[in-house]
Amino acid sequence: MKFYLISDNVDTLMGMHLAGIDGVVVHEEQEVQQALLSAMNREDVAVILMTERLVSLCPDLVYDLKLNRKQPLIVEIPDRHGSGRAKDSITRYVREAIGVKI
Repeated sequence: MKFYLISDNVDTLMGMHLAGIDGVVVHEEQEVQQALLSAMNREDVAVILMTERLVSLCPDLVYDLKLNRKQPLIVEIPDRHGSGRAKDSITRYVREAIGVKI
């Protein structure tokens, strides 16, 4: 089972290629939807990595797939410019989800 990247940035794709992760660069909403649905239907893909900007282009589709499909897992990642999230977003998420302060 493999990782697969859907990115809006060539630099992010090149970095992932160095780690052995294949992927595609897209920019428009329709391209994102097509790439995501194509990756979801691949038998060899276990985890789809998507840059936060692309998730923001089609959030309804991404969240629908996350809720209704068991595999592959969709993970949002920041691109080379950083994250759109607050500094403590992960620790806050854990604290809210399970009530444990890290």
